[in-house]
Amino acid sequence: MAKGDRVVLLARNSHGFATAYFALARIGAVSVPVNFMLNPDEVAYVLTHAGATGVVAGADLTATADAALAAAGLTPHALNVRAVIPAGDTAGAEGWEPFAALGASTAPCPDVDLDDDDPVQIMYTSGTESRPKGAVMTSRNLIAQYTTAIVDGGMAADDVEIHALPLYHCAQLHCFLTPDIQLGATSIILPAPDAATILATVEAEKVTKLFCPPTVWISLLRHPDFDTRDLSTLRKGYYGAAAMPVEVLHELRRRLPQLALYNFYGQTEMSPVATILGPADQERKAGSAGRAGLNVETRVVDDNDEPVPPGTVGEIVHRGPHTMLCYWNDPDRTAEAFRNQWFHSGDLGVLDDEGYLTVVDRKKDMVKTGGENVASREVEEVIHQHPAVAEAAVFGIAHPYWIEAVTAVVVAKPGEKIDPDDVIAHCRTRLAGFKVPKYVAVAEALPKNPSGKILKRELRGGYAHLADEA
Repeated sequence: MAKGDRVVLLARNSHGFATAYFALARIGAVSVPVNFMLNPDEVAYVLTHAGATGVVAGADLTATADAALAAAGLTPHALNVRAVIPAGDTAGAEGWEPFAALGASTAPCPDVDLDDDDPVQIMYTSGTESRPKGAVMTSRNLIAQYTTAIVDGGMAADDVEIHALPLYHCAQLHCFLTPDIQLGATSIILPAPDAATILATVEAEKVTKLFCPPTVWISLLRHPDFDTRDLSTLRKGYYGAAAMPVEVLHELRRRLPQLALYNFYGQTEMSPVATILGPADQERKAGSAGRAGLNVETRVVDDNDEPVPPGTVGEIVHRGPHTMLCYWNDPDRTAEAFRNQWFHSGDLGVLDDEGYLTVVDRKKDMVKTGGENVASREVEEVIHQHPAVAEAAVFGIAHPYWIEAVTAVVVAKPGEKIDPDDVIAHCRTRLAGFKVPKYVAVAEALPKNPSGKILKRELRGGYAHLADEA
C-alpha cells in the first residue's frame, strides 16, 4: 500500500477494525469504512467510486465482499490487500489473507510525509440522490473535530467508555473512539448495541461514559436488567443521530440522576459534530441541538444565503476546520455544498436569541431511522421497479422506537392491485434492511402542488397514525 491508496473496511466492531483504521492512517492510506448492512451491489458502488485497491473484511462479511467485487468487475488479483478479520469461530475464507499476519510483519513502518489537508478517510453518506457521496476528511478536519468533542463534550483521560454503535459510522468513530485514544482513556469495543450486554458491561467494567442514539437509550430503559445492574459509575451520556423524545429525556434524568447528558448534532461532512447541547441546558432547551461547537461557526440563512433573524426558519450552514475537504471525484456537488464559503447542511432550523439551534425539518429529502440516514429517492426508485406501481412517495413518520420510520405510499397502475407486504418483500431483495419501508399504504393518488411536486408534508401528517400501534 502507498500514500493515498483507498482501502475499504467492511467489518463489525472489533479490535481488528480499530487496528486497521489507525494502521492505514499511519501509512498515509485512505480508509473507507462501509456500512456492513449494505448489500453487495451497494458495496460494489463504493468500491468502484472510491477506486479501492484493498479490502479488509470481517470473516462473516467476506461473502458480501466477494459478491461486491464480482459486481464491480474486480478480480481478487486487482487488489493489493484482501485481508479477513476473524469473527468468533470463523477464522477466514478462501483467498483472504489473515489480518493478524499483516500485523506480524517486521518491516519498518514507512516514513510518510502527510500534509494537514491530505485525505485520510472517505465516508460515504446518503444524500437526496440515489447514490451516496464520498465525504473526504483530512487530519486537519478530524483533529479540529476531536478537540471540539473533547472540550465541549467534557471528555477526560479517566473516562471508561463502551463503543457499541458501529465504527463504520462517523459518530462512534470520530466523536468517541478516536478522542478517547487521543486522551488515553479506556475504550471497550462491543460488536453490537445489545442492551443486555451494554448493561452488564457497564457494571463489570465500571463504565463512566456511553454514546447511544435515542433508539438504543430507549432499549436500555425498557430492558429488565436496567434496574438490576449497578449503573452508578455511568456519569456521562451522549445522544445524537436523531432528536431525543422529551419524555425519554425526563425518564433518563429520573432513573440515572447522576448522568450528565450531551446532545451532539451534525453530519458526516462536518466530521461530524457541529453543535452541542450540554448538561445544564437539557431541560431548559429541551429539543434543541445546542450551540455551535468550539471550532465551528453556525448560521441560519435564507435562499440568498443571508442570515435570518432569531426565531426565523432557514437553512443551517456551517464553516470552520471541521468541514470536509470535498466530495470525492464530485466537484459540482462540492461547489454546490460550499456556496459562499459555508457548508450547506440541507437541514432547516431556527436560532433563538441565545444562539441555540433547533432543527425543524430537512431541506434534503431524507429519513433518519434508528440513527441511519435513508435517502427517500433511493427507496422510491426501487419501489418504482415493482411492476404494479405507478407512483411512489417515501417519507418518515414519527415512531416511538425508530424515532422516524421509513414509510411509503404507492399508487397502482391501471388494472393492477398492490399488496403492501409484496412491496416490502420486493424492497428487501434490493435494499439494506434499514432502508426497507416499515409501512406501505396504497392510495388512489398522491397529493401534489400545481407544479406537480408531491406534498410530502401532507403525507407525513396523513399517515402518522400508522405508527400508533408500534
